[in-house]
Amino acid sequence: MLYTDEAAHAIAPADKPRKVTVGLGLYLLVNPNGSRWWRFRFRFNGRQNTLSCGIFPDVGVGEAIVRRDQYRTLLADGLNPSDHNKVERADQYRQREEQRDAARFLVDSAGALSVRLGNRVVLLSSPETAELRAFLDATKTVACKVTACL
Repeated sequence: MLYTDEAAHAIAPADKPRKVTVGLGLYLLVNPNGSRWWRFRFRFNGRQNTLSCGIFPDVGVGEAIVRRDQYRTLLADGLNPSDHNKVERADQYRQREEQRDAARFLVDSAGALSVRLGNRVVLLSSPETAELRAFLDATKTVACKVTACL
């Protein structure tokens, strides 16, 4: 049984990958090159699955056990932890994209606009920003009238 980070460090790599059990489906996979991966083995809909819980030492024994318990809670609720992780990663990716897009257009307290397009940055003064807004409002009105005619 593996209960401390020191014990996980003390495991010597072998010629073949080794599985050192923590319990309740969690084990530490020790590869011949010395890398160590936390894995959680579970069954869902009659099929055996394995899910990564992180890389040791970035994720210690305590954190791996917490992740295992979270996965077991999802299983008890009838959810596949793997699918749940995929949905969470997709949500995180979407949030990062939204933040990146929001950071493209910045208006400072004086009303000046800065637009970031890749590595280029376009800076507009306050009067130029007001002129651009007026132009966009005018084209929006024209576009609405055109679409209403269709």
